[in-house]
Amino acid sequence: MIRFYQKRFVFLTISLSIILLGVIFSFINGINLDIEFKGGSIIKYDIAQDIDIAKAEEAVTKAVDRLANCQITSDIATQSQKLVINLAGNEGLSAQDQEKLDTGLKDALGEEAGLKLSESSIVEPFIGKRFFERGIWAIILSFILIVLYVWFRFRKIGGLSAGLMALVALVHDVLVVFIAFVVFRIAIDENFIAAALTIIGFSINDTIVIYDRIRENAHLLGPKVTTEELVDKSITQSLTRSINTNAATFVSIAIVYVFSQIYGITSIQSFALPMMLGVISGCYSTICIAGPLWVAWKNFRNKKKVKPARA
Repeated sequence: MIRFYQKRFVFLTISLSIILLGVIFSFINGINLDIEFKGGSIIKYDIAQDIDIAKAEEAVTKAVDRLANCQITSDIATQSQKLVINLAGNEGLSAQDQEKLDTGLKDALGEEAGLKLSESSIVEPFIGKRFFERGIWAIILSFILIVLYVWFRFRKIGGLSAGLMALVALVHDVLVVFIAFVVFRIAIDENFIAAALTIIGFSINDTIVIYDRIRENAHLLGPKVTTEELVDKSITQSLTRSINTNAATFVSIAIVYVFSQIYGITSIQSFALPMMLGVISGCYSTICIAGPLWVAWKNFRNKKKVKPARA
């Protein structure tokens, strides 16, 4: 049996260090909102061949001094390709900036790329802002419903406290996903909402499995075992299952990420990379945070009950 509760301060130190790292990188890199949430410009170029997306993004950013996100789209019917450039900001491109952009792209990619301006438009941030706000509310609502569900299902072992500790673990996982976007300088878009909600589902599933094991062991072993021993034993029994499940999920997402790198699909990369880190965080928080914190809370409550009795 692994003594998870005895190592709780080590686990908390690791988690706080990761969060502190995220705060530091937030000041260094800043928090970048995608064009969908912030507004900006979309410029499309017809291209004659595949180009280096990273080189294109670097050239655009250098030319107009604005955060750029580039991707290549293909028309199956005509077999034509377009370079789509998203420029975040509240203003469109002036004629002078457009000329700088054309020159910078052609110098970086060469004449063989066959760049030809196809379309230019401005994106208003209103709709994206409303979607972002609703996405955040969806995350908050999922937290509330999860706490209520755990409270009801595990009421025989102190459901409310179990739900609150599970909530702490879920907030930890969402923060890790957010930190991944900040550290790797990924613009926050709808992929953040999707990754956060997906990780919440994976993480709470593992936590419920462990809570269910705790409830079964509490019935089998009775009051002869302490809360610490009960939780440590239950987590140890569920450890292999949790690691195997999350490892399989991680490998699946890693394969998706590798292929998105090979084919330069940035929209999938910005989802898969935070998801991989979120899966690791979900496994870690379920095993090392939710259970030990719940034991600490139960011990704290028991001590408060003992003091009035002695008095």
